[in-house]
Amino acid sequence: MAWMIWIGAALTLLGVAGLVYCVIIAVRAKKAQLPDEQMRAVLHRAVILNMAALAVSGLGLMCVVFGVMLA
Repeated sequence: MAWMIWIGAALTLLGVAGLVYCVIIAVRAKKAQLPDEQMRAVLHRAVILNMAALAVSGLGLMCVVFGVMLA
């Protein structure tokens, strides 16, 4: 089940990269000093992306745990 561990690790890294990207989006939006409506739209998109990245990361960690348990 080593393949499951590697796939899980890749998914986890992909999720963490997504979380870093969400932070970059939020910092850029804050530095741009956008109007309130545009700021809400940008942050709403970042929150959706953040939840997706957390889900991918969580699935990756579950794959790693199952792979270790089955190995």
